[in-house]
Amino acid sequence: LYTRRSSITGIACPPDTPEQIEMEESFPYDETRDQLEAIADIKADMEAPKPMDRLLCGDVGFGKTEVALRAAFKCVDSGRQVMVLCPTTILAQQHYETFFERFAPFGLEVEVLSRFRTPAQQKRALKAFAEGTIDVLIGTHRLLSADVNPKNLGMVIIDEEQRFGVQHKEQLKNLREQIDVLTLSATPIPRTMQMATSGVRDMSLITTPPTGRRPVIVHVGEYDPDVVSAAIRLEVGRGGQVYYVSNRVKTIDDAVARVHEAAPEARVGVAHGKMGPREVEDVMIEFATKKIDVLIATTIVESGIDNATANTLIIEDSQRLGLAQLYQLKGRVGRSATQAYAYFMFPGELPLTEEATARLTALSEFQDLGSGMRIAMRDLEIRGAGSLMGAEQHGNLSSVGFDLFTQMLGQAVAEARGDDDAGVEAASVGINLPADYFLSEEYMPAVDQRVLVYRKLAAAEDLESVDGVQEETEAAHGELPLAGLNLFNRARIRIRGERLGLESVTLSGGRITFLGVDVPKKVAFEFKNRYGAVNFPKSRKLSVPYKAGAGAGSGLGRGLDANDGTGPVAAALMLLQQLGASDDD
Repeated sequence: LYTRRSSITGIACPPDTPEQIEMEESFPYDETRDQLEAIADIKADMEAPKPMDRLLCGDVGFGKTEVALRAAFKCVDSGRQVMVLCPTTILAQQHYETFFERFAPFGLEVEVLSRFRTPAQQKRALKAFAEGTIDVLIGTHRLLSADVNPKNLGMVIIDEEQRFGVQHKEQLKNLREQIDVLTLSATPIPRTMQMATSGVRDMSLITTPPTGRRPVIVHVGEYDPDVVSAAIRLEVGRGGQVYYVSNRVKTIDDAVARVHEAAPEARVGVAHGKMGPREVEDVMIEFATKKIDVLIATTIVESGIDNATANTLIIEDSQRLGLAQLYQLKGRVGRSATQAYAYFMFPGELPLTEEATARLTALSEFQDLGSGMRIAMRDLEIRGAGSLMGAEQHGNLSSVGFDLFTQMLGQAVAEARGDDDAGVEAASVGINLPADYFLSEEYMPAVDQRVLVYRKLAAAEDLESVDGVQEETEAAHGELPLAGLNLFNRARIRIRGERLGLESVTLSGGRITFLGVDVPKKVAFEFKNRYGAVNFPKSRKLSVPYKAGAGAGSGLGRGLDANDGTGPVAAALMLLQQLGASDDD
């Protein structure tokens, strides 16, 4: 699909019109540098004849919506329709109000499909969208239904990308191969991150916070009624509001009782997905008009709700939520110049799992503004990179190893784009020596440390680097077992082999064969006397007998006798060292 999209000719938008410039000038704030760069990237993509597929990664409240709004206007201005896909009804409603307010003065029709609309209203909107009289249709998953048939779709904007299943996103792209796709996210899922960082998709980053914005102060700890009480009273006392997240509808009444106990004077409202659309809307309006001090809700408040006076967030059972979810929720507060606070609570009586600890640690570590990208990268580390071709959002690449996978992916992407030179070079020396090459779990228990050592070895370009990594590893974990030693020696063989111009080293039929090596006559003679080696100057091949049980009296010398514990890897390395020494002479 991605290859087809890169080779298809899409529809190029014309340059900005006076209406586009007028609409952009109606933005009440100053754009940040990153926003302007992202807008320029997106417009360049839209004006090019290739379909756009861009990920816009920016922190919660850093102005992604404004960028999307300008892209949508440009698309409509060129005579085509736009669909905006949101994960929740509340966010769809909020986007509808924003788009309507900005687009109405220019005579553009904006409509929303959600639970808040009656079936008759939805039917009218679908009919008008199919006839082409509606320019922008905003909605939840409802937009993916079979009865949504745009007349001339030009762009799909996916907000909060991490909230949609892989099938939903692929379904959208299959809708129309030639449409532009703009994906917005503060914390992309590992699979999307992988696609963006490996070049399958384009990415723009917004890392500059709006002026006056302060980082949210984070507290991670066990649930404590006194802390909750103090947090609510501090916020209400300064005229602000509190989000209190309890993500179980069954026990939400208990959470209400806990809040009443902690701060009896606070006015409390409740919102969750099992309530009717009208009830949820009423509660949200009360919260927005400050008739409620504490909104007790499930994670339905996670997406995009913008309330400048809500500046304290309390989450109970935070260990149950994913890293991106927690980060999104944190973004609900601190959307103005007021100092905001986020409390991530977990029950004291239950031990936390390793992953939950890693997630909560990441949140307390990354408190700066603009940390969404780093959070997403940490999520990539915690959960693994995922399957590009299947529906799994995360998973192991253990069957081929991370480096080889990235290398293969780089080559595939380059081929699909037609970049002949961009393919990553395959490892230049083929090493086919039967042995184990790995760091065992018993030797080095932490998987991320093992991956780090593998990556350092794969990237090492000189012998000193390999020696340095080995010293570090042995200092921390003790002497390397044989399989670990083989791993390091294989890296040394690769480096020495590359220096000698070696093509491959193979053990087969009781002989270690070096291909692509020029052996001086003197050295060939020495190798023949010492090891019984045969040199083939024309085909640049050196073949050395290596037999388990050859014994010292066989004329092979002790160096290549497998009986003395020297495996084929160590033997091949020793021969290369001798060849290299002769080369240095």
